[in-house]
Amino acid sequence: MESYPVDLDPAQIVRWLLAEQTAGSLRLQLNARRSTEVREIPEQQELHLGDEERDDLSEIATIGTLEITPQHRSEGWRLTIVVEDEAGPRLVEPGPAGEQSIDLSMFYHDFLRPGRGTASIMAEVESPDGETHLTRLLTSIETDSHPDHRSAADN
Repeated sequence: MESYPVDLDPAQIVRWLLAEQTAGSLRLQLNARRSTEVREIPEQQELHLGDEERDDLSEIATIGTLEITPQHRSEGWRLTIVVEDEAGPRLVEPGPAGEQSIDLSMFYHDFLRPGRGTASIMAEVESPDGETHLTRLLTSIETDSHPDHRSAADN
């Protein structure tokens, strides 16, 4: 698979997906999830933490991931949005860790607010056909066009 970054606003992509979902015409598979990572606090002079404080505190990062794939895997592409939000030094409280599935609306509201975290978008394609399918999707998102997926029999 060939991977490359995509230069689009993640919120624009998710708003487009929400519009398609609301219209009942979303023809993609979505997998949204949230995970929490506990990390050691990096040594920085401006934090002025001693060894004991550093042992008591950890840096908490909440990561939102949205994987978008075609209904038919044979199209050969995947689009992944990752938003990482570091909450900064915190006392680690026992609680649910690991991954949690969330819906598209929750992903949008929890991770794509202005000033929230760092977002990246990566595309993966398996073949020139996969590239063509993904380019068509990204063009629809960029121009905010919503293809009519109804068949002639529905009209």
